Amino acid sequence: MPTQRTAVSSQLAEVADPWPAHGGEPETAILCVEELRKNALSNSRDASRAGDAAIGIRGVSKSFGDDGDDGRLPALQAIDLEIRRNEFVCLLGPSGCGKSTLLNIIGGLLKPSTGEVFVNGRRVVGPLPRDIAFVFQEDTLLPWYTIAQNMHVALEFQGVPREERPERVRAALEAVGMSEFARYYPHQLSVGMKQRIAMSRGLSLQTDIVLMDEPFAALDEQTRMVLGEDLSGLLEQTHKTIVFVTHSLAEAVFLSDRIFVFTARPARLKSIVTVDEPHPRRPDFMTSDKFNGLRNRLYGLLREEIREAVRQNV
Repeated sequence: MPTQRTAVSSQLAEVADPWPAHGGEPETAILCVEELRKNALSNSRDASRAGDAAIGIRGVSKSFGDDGDDGRLPALQAIDLEIRRNEFVCLLGPSGCGKSTLLNIIGGLLKPSTGEVFVNGRRVVGPLPRDIAFVFQEDTLLPWYTIAQNMHVALEFQGVPREERPERVRAALEAVGMSEFARYYPHQLSVGMKQRIAMSRGLSLQTDIVLMDEPFAALDEQTRMVLGEDLSGLLEQTHKTIVFVTHSLAEAVFLSDRIFVFTARPARLKSIVTVDEPHPRRPDFMTSDKFNGLRNRLYGLLREEIREAVRQNV
């Protein structure tokens, strides 16, 4: 069956795949990254220093809607914080308080209403595909490509030379124990397996920073625990800076070096909780008094904020 592919380059028209497909057939794909590349070039020309932090957030507020509009919705209010290099931080707060909004502002997908964000010393004015990788709640895998081909597409977006991609893909899949599924299509994998692939793809990009928006939310508790252990181990191996959005108190304590606790909407930074425990985290940490004490402290900080969020949505 003939196929047609429209791509941003001649290379992408023949996505490199060192493995043959395992069943299934590609469909038409239209992939465009020119806007990402333009924004990356703009960022490289605007190198504003913001100290030695991996991420610096200065006075960031965000509202949706026009000024004077009765329906204008304030989401974030005067957020100031810094995230250190090689640190794992969680953004924790009531549902709908603006955590994902802040994550998207850090990644250059949204512009703040006021304030600035700096990544590796540069002011963020748009997406930074060479500096930041995203892992979303949905796996965002292209269904007409194999797992390996999906990984190659991500590397093409980032501008990785064609000859480097096979080894990067191999190493990334091996890191999450998914090498044997390189020839498979997304529909042939379980939800948990697809999230492993999403983590693997984020690693293959070799960015300094990974932003993760509730990547384990759709998984059962057992799978979440196992993937959490894997992620903690990968942090120790790769020394990345990870910003992780979650609603789970246990997940935040198990994974984080620091937890940023936010109020109900509009989100303000309420507290910073430090988890003084080395990576990789051991499973028995979850049954320790230290773990339970930190989780209870988070609940105490969030209890009234959660009630306020419920009142706002009634």
